[in-house]
Amino acid sequence: MALIVQKYGGTSIAGPERIKKVARRIIETKKRGNKVVIVVSAPGDTTDKLTETARQITPSPTDREMDMLLATGEQMSIALLAMAIHALGEEAVSLTGGQGGIVTDETFSNAKIRKIDTKKIEKELSKDRIVIVAGFQGITAKKDITTLGRGGSDLTAVALASVLKADQCEVYTDVAGVYTADPRIVPDARKIDRISYDEMLELASLGAQVMVPRSIQVANRFGVDIHVRSSFNDEEGTVITKEVSKMEGVVVSGVAYDKDLVKVAITDVPDRPGIAAKIFGALGAGKVNVDMIIQSSAQGGVNDISFTVNRGDLNKVLDIMGKVKQEIGAKGLVYDEGVAKVSIVGVGMKTHSGVASKMFSALAEEDVNIEMISTSEIKISCVIKEKDTEKAVRAIHRKFALAKTPRKGRK
Repeated sequence: MALIVQKYGGTSIAGPERIKKVARRIIETKKRGNKVVIVVSAPGDTTDKLTETARQITPSPTDREMDMLLATGEQMSIALLAMAIHALGEEAVSLTGGQGGIVTDETFSNAKIRKIDTKKIEKELSKDRIVIVAGFQGITAKKDITTLGRGGSDLTAVALASVLKADQCEVYTDVAGVYTADPRIVPDARKIDRISYDEMLELASLGAQVMVPRSIQVANRFGVDIHVRSSFNDEEGTVITKEVSKMEGVVVSGVAYDKDLVKVAITDVPDRPGIAAKIFGALGAGKVNVDMIIQSSAQGGVNDISFTVNRGDLNKVLDIMGKVKQEIGAKGLVYDEGVAKVSIVGVGMKTHSGVASKMFSALAEEDVNIEMISTSEIKISCVIKEKDTEKAVRAIHRKFALAKTPRKGRK
């Protein structure tokens, strides 16, 4: 008898009919002779609505009370799904994150899982029940409710699959899997059958919306294969797994883009040791994540330092850099919100040359100017003007021949 962990996202359970459909799918899984643990997100846009309501009460609610509020979204889901399963004649039990044994640190709104006590879950499974656990939440040692941050339900599912030693971890969402590019921009983007943890982690961190980096990191660490599938059909999706030798034959697996960034430049910076440490030390102390960094060659004893950050951090960055600019004697501070990042990812880059040149050629052919470049063993990223994002993604996708295989008779 296999143990299967399934996670259903908010769109999958947005409304009574979808909840009933998910309940039927879960029961079918159990009837195939499996033990089943389910993780669910809040239905539809419930989390956004709860957040909006809180902001109408006060513009600055405390993180603790926000976690108390937002956790109710997932609790709504687990109860309704359990009711739907009961109505179909099967036994199910709903558990909050805390009841499911998920213990976190005390970082409200972005807590980290410290341990999972599976006794309650295993006891319910032994009674032949379907166990439904609220995603996105846990409880501290002091019994305070916490939330796990963006993508927390995926993280819950992967963590439970790890500690329960599940045979499968399936993540059901509103897309059929991981694609070579965003199908909304590239209609002939191809669904990827298998992708490595490293590639998926890069794609997720570079803007792909299917999975969040934290869940992939945990999956990689504990060797949990994730099957990303659509909750609206029975098609096979994408398996995220460890790297296998044949993956190296694929030079580029996918193209990602990110419009949620801003480029900041501090200009006429004195060229002396320790300056960069002061700039990025101050940003680090302010809990600002810096992505790409470029420093110009020194001329006349000064240079310019540019970097990209999340757009939501802009005001904080300008405040921090305004103080640092005075401290180090720099002359200017400018920023550009009209930028985006396009990236290619593939483990095959390790063993193939000329990949960067090919990407740059694709952009040049579309008259897309490159403002910044960042590389690693398996990815290349370029900062470009935001207005050029869609044509850049299409050009790169076309250059690396990532589209679906043409059908017979199709030219």
